[in-house]
Amino acid sequence: METPLRLEVIVASTRPERFAPTVAKWFVGAASERDEFDVGVIDLADFDLPTTLAETDDTAAFRQRIADADAIVVVTSEYNHGYPASLKAALDSVKHEWRAKPIGFVSYGGLSGGLRAVEQLRQVVAELHMVSMRESVSFAQAKRRFDKATGATNDDAAIDAAWRMLGQLSWWATALRAARSVEPYPG
Repeated sequence: METPLRLEVIVASTRPERFAPTVAKWFVGAASERDEFDVGVIDLADFDLPTTLAETDDTAAFRQRIADADAIVVVTSEYNHGYPASLKAALDSVKHEWRAKPIGFVSYGGLSGGLRAVEQLRQVVAELHMVSMRESVSFAQAKRRFDKATGATNDDAAIDAAWRMLGQLSWWATALRAARSVEPYPG
């Protein structure tokens, strides 16, 4: 591959004292081990994306990052059986830039590991004309799955799922980037 695929990892939670940076750092490390990806991080805590969907400098900067991406991974918590409001604002702040791009999910939470949030997100990203990866990464009781000192995990199921999801993202991102270069997505 001549040019690496640009993978943007979106950190969805913006709550104070959030666990999201630990999970995101681990996943970014795993993705960075793969040569086909150039990995960036979009932390929604660093963007002021208004729920009114007004155009702001942060909205324009966020939109450009998504436009430049070949693939997206969302690291999300689960709040009240759903995904964070900050992520909904981010998804709604961009329209055409999401289209014809693959998206994967890394979720964490209590007993469900964030899977209910991911199932809701799959419906939303389909409406945005994205391709949702079948494989996802989930951490039930997430704070117990990571070493507090190093941020590493020994959760073999999650490690395996991350590797498989990254393989799927690579395949779809390569195919969709090639298709978009021949003809714009008709959405």
